Amino acid sequence: MSGLRIPLEGPDGAGTEHALNLLAPNPSEMTLDGTNTWVIGLGEEVLVVDPGPDDEEHLARVAGHLEGRRVTTILLTHGHHDHSGGAARFAGLVGAPVRALDPTHRLGEEGLGDGDVLTVGDLELHVVGTPGHSFDSLCFWLPRDRAILTGDTVLGRGTTVIASDGDLADYLRSLDLLRARAEQVGAEALLPGHGPVLPDPIGTLDGYIAHRRRRLDQIRQAREQGATTPREIVEIVYAEVDRSLWFAAEMSVRAQLAYLDGQVRPRRTPP
Repeated sequence: MSGLRIPLEGPDGAGTEHALNLLAPNPSEMTLDGTNTWVIGLGEEVLVVDPGPDDEEHLARVAGHLEGRRVTTILLTHGHHDHSGGAARFAGLVGAPVRALDPTHRLGEEGLGDGDVLTVGDLELHVVGTPGHSFDSLCFWLPRDRAILTGDTVLGRGTTVIASDGDLADYLRSLDLLRARAEQVGAEALLPGHGPVLPDPIGTLDGYIAHRRRRLDQIRQAREQGATTPREIVEIVYAEVDRSLWFAAEMSVRAQLAYLDGQVRPRRTPP
């Protein structure tokens, strides 16, 4: 790999030799700087991962950046609106199909799943199934750059929420899988769905795994102190977190309680 492009002013324009981030203008507490739209490839044909929300200015910016080049496929790391909302409109702008694990977000006949390999020019992009944040979460391994596109499975700052369509047991397995894969292939960068590029995949994933285990211990302790509802647990365990994010923390607590109690959360499974 020829080095990371990490501008000091933020994630827009960051990436690796064959992956470029074009940042969507949807910053928030949940999306950090905004959604990272990844362009994969340097030649006449490219792949686009996560067009982002249905924001005409952003979609036109991405299409304009790619003028004279052909988008062969649009890929989704998962179906949450901040990643997929603009996919149909962007597909119309560039004339490309949309591939996703969840059929409800596809445009075209081809799906997308663990083990699939896409090619653009002389590049390969390998699909890795990583359910947990959502039931349909995928990551992508770009061997040429030793980089993993992580969607919302790993963020550039902070930690991800287990959404209502996710599952903590699945998420922990996915983190272990990514950790093993990163070590096996010698990954050198994580390209997240939000936030800056992460140049230490092993350290980041070890930190994510340790954080999840620590939170579970904290929730056990909160229950021993008498907390019974997700809100009561949030008030103890997430006391240092800004209250504007407590709704998201409560989602994660519900997933953590289900995990600790051995409950099987209702799961959506793509046909």
